[in-house]
Amino acid sequence: MTEKKEGMEFMKLPFKGRRGSYEIDMTNGPLLGKIVRFAIPLALAGILQLLFNAADIVVAGRFAGSQALAAVGSTGALNMLIVNLFMGLSVGVNVLVARFYGGQSFRDLKETVHTAILTALVCGVLLVFVGAGLSRPLLTLMGTPADVIDQSVLYMRIVFAGMPAMMLYNFGAAILRAVGDTQRPLYFLLISGVINVILNLFCVIALRMGVAGVAVATVVSQCISAVLVILCLIRSNAPYQLDLKALRIHKGKLLQMTKIGVPAGIQGAMFSLSNVVIQSTVNSFGSIAMAGGTAAGNIEGFVFTAEDAFAQAALSFTGQNYGAKKFSRINKVLLDCILLVSSVGIVLGGTVYLLSKPLLGIYSTDPQVVEYGTQRMFMVALPHFICGAMGVFTGVLRGLGSSVTPMLITVFGTCVLRVAWVYTIFPLNPTWQMLFLSYPISWLVTGLIQFAAFLFVKKRATARAAE
Repeated sequence: MTEKKEGMEFMKLPFKGRRGSYEIDMTNGPLLGKIVRFAIPLALAGILQLLFNAADIVVAGRFAGSQALAAVGSTGALNMLIVNLFMGLSVGVNVLVARFYGGQSFRDLKETVHTAILTALVCGVLLVFVGAGLSRPLLTLMGTPADVIDQSVLYMRIVFAGMPAMMLYNFGAAILRAVGDTQRPLYFLLISGVINVILNLFCVIALRMGVAGVAVATVVSQCISAVLVILCLIRSNAPYQLDLKALRIHKGKLLQMTKIGVPAGIQGAMFSLSNVVIQSTVNSFGSIAMAGGTAAGNIEGFVFTAEDAFAQAALSFTGQNYGAKKFSRINKVLLDCILLVSSVGIVLGGTVYLLSKPLLGIYSTDPQVVEYGTQRMFMVALPHFICGAMGVFTGVLRGLGSSVTPMLITVFGTCVLRVAWVYTIFPLNPTWQMLFLSYPISWLVTGLIQFAAFLFVKKRATARAAE
C-alpha cells in the first residue's frame, strides 16, 4: 500500500484528532473563514502568553521595584536575539509539515516530526549553556546600568535554564499549527499561564525572591506547556503522531528543515539585533526611560501577536497549497491575510495608543515612566499595521520554500536600516521620538521590497513544482 493510500485509509479512522475536529482543510473551499478560524486561537494564545509575560513585569514593577522592572525588561531583546537563532528551525518544521500534510506524504511527515522533536531538545540543552556563559558579558556590552545588571544576569540565567522546555513546546506547537490545529496550543498556554501567574505572586510576594521568583515561575510554566504538547503528539491518532521510541535525526529532513529554518533564525536574530541596538540607546536615557520603554513594548506586543497570527496563517496555508500543487490559491491566501492583518493592526494599534496612559499605569505609577511609554507608543503602536503586512509577506515567501530571500530583505530593512538610523539620523536630533521613528520607516521599506520579491519567488517556485 502506498503512503498516500495509507494516509487516505488513516483519515477515515474515527479518531478525535482527525481533520474536521482540530485540523483545517486548507487546500479546498473558501479561504477567508478558514484563515480567521486558524488565526483567532493563535492570536488568543499569543495574547494570553503576553498577558502572562505582562504579569511577570507587573509583579516585578509593583512588588519588587522599578529596578526589578528594568532588569526584567532589559533582557528581553537580548534573550530573543539568542533564542531566535535556534527558534528559526521551528519555521522549517512548520513549512515541511504543512507541505507533506497537504501533499499527503505521510512517511516524510513522520520523519519530519521525529527529527523536529529531537532537534528541539538538543538545541534547548545547548541554549542552557549559552545563556549561563554569555549573559553578563552581553548585558555589559549593551550598557545595562550598574544598578540593574546583577538582577538582569540572574533573571536571564534562570530563564535560560528552561530553554529545553521552551524549544520543545515551540517545535511541537509548530507541528500542530502546520496542520491547522491552533486550538490545543491555546489550551496548553492557558493552563501553564495561570500557573505562571500564581507562582509569580507566591514567589515574589510570599517568598520575596524578586526577579529570581519571576524567572522561576516562567521556567515552571514552560515545562508544563512542553509536557502538554508532547503528550498531545504522543496520544494523537494522526499522521503526525509522536513515538518516543522512534525519535531520531533523519539527515534529509534535518537538511531541509535547516535550509528553511536557519535563514529564518538569522532573520529573527537580525531583527532582534536591531532591537538590541535600540535597547542600548534606550539605556542611555536612564532607568526611568528603560521602564517606560519596557512597559510600552509589552503593550505593543499584544498588537504584534494578533498580527503575527495572520503571518503564521499565511505560512501554513501557503505551505499546504504549495504541497498540494494548488498554486492559484496562494494569491488569494496573500490578499486575504493582508486585508485581515491590516484591519486588525489599525484597530488594535489605535486603541492601545488612545488608552496608553491607563494601560501604562498598570505597569507603573511613576508619571515619568508613563510619559516615556506614551511617546514610544505614538511612534510604534499607531503604524504597527505596516509591520503586520510585512509579516504576511514573509510567511508566504517561507511557505513557498524561500527563506533566504526574506532573510536578506529583513537584514537590510530592519537591522541595517535601523542601525544606520541610530548612528546617523538619530544623533542629529537625539530625542526619544526620533529613536523610535526608525520602526515604521524600516517596516515600510522592508514590506515594499518583500512585495517585489513575492512576485518573483512565486513565479519561480510554482514553475519548479509543476515540473
